[in-house]
Amino acid sequence: MTRAAPAAAPVLARRRLTRTLGFVLLLVLVLVAVGASLFLGSRSIDLAAVVDALAGRGGDAVEQMVVLDLRVPRTVIGLVAGAALGLAGALMQGLTRNPLADPGLLGVNAGASLAVVVAISAFGVTAPSGYIWFAFAGAAIAAVLVYLVASGRNGPTPLSLTLAGAAVTAILTSLITLVLLRDLDTLGQYRFWSVGSLVARDVGTAGTLAPFLAVGAVVALLLGRSLNGLALGDDVARGLGQRVGLTRVLAGAAIIVLCGGATALAGPLVFVGLVVPHVARRFVGADYRWILLYSLPLGAILLVLADTVGRLIAAPSELEAGIVVAIIGAPVLIVLVRRNRAVIR
Repeated sequence: MTRAAPAAAPVLARRRLTRTLGFVLLLVLVLVAVGASLFLGSRSIDLAAVVDALAGRGGDAVEQMVVLDLRVPRTVIGLVAGAALGLAGALMQGLTRNPLADPGLLGVNAGASLAVVVAISAFGVTAPSGYIWFAFAGAAIAAVLVYLVASGRNGPTPLSLTLAGAAVTAILTSLITLVLLRDLDTLGQYRFWSVGSLVARDVGTAGTLAPFLAVGAVVALLLGRSLNGLALGDDVARGLGQRVGLTRVLAGAAIIVLCGGATALAGPLVFVGLVVPHVARRFVGADYRWILLYSLPLGAILLVLADTVGRLIAAPSELEAGIVVAIIGAPVLIVLVRRNRAVIR
């Protein structure tokens, strides 16, 4: 025992250094993704013109409008929503011990979607910026409902959360379909939001939700060690002195805030919260302290690049970010599962 500890110390130090350098590299890639989003698009704009617009030095009015009013908001919202969804997906998979968990599992997407449908049909809301609080509230209410349905004497279990989420999602989806079939005008507006897009989003909404998302992110990152204990099973976690019930409550609250905020900003995006944790595990193993940390920049990179690719491959038109994420995410997930290179606990 005394000889093994000194021998293991250099290995742990090297592993920590490698993971730290990897995280720094991801931050650099975030900057690359931001640059690509600002400088590339369906409309060709010179590099100098983009820099002048960002610096406020004047220039062509149309090019300034494209950069400042279209590309900058999309980039900011892509960063915020992507990071939130990536982190929430990792937290959800750790909480439920389900490698297929994503924001749809706890009814978040269905709750937000139903709230947006109600906002359009009952209150006449037409602008995406007007959906924000409806979507956020709907996501939160649905997730709380799933948690209450899944709770037993000893609190919710991974299996009960999965079953309750599937049941609540089915009910809410049926209600959405019922409303849309009776109101074609609502269907026309809702289908654009439901695809998942960064277009026509107001950057001010990201600023409004930023404090909530920041708190949710901090709580999520602090739960890494607790999720490592939950991965061993509830009984083992309790034996190690962890308060399993408190961990689930805090994780559930963080998931509601992160998923609800991201869905309110960009719509019910799929695959971001599902694929990102698997990619993180590929690099850092099963330690949720690092999985959660890596999922933040990975989610931001994926969503921002998906939006940029959507502008380029369908120019002069555009392909919504949600569609591009699905096209990219599905093959990546299939490869990861078939090669069994993601460590699942």
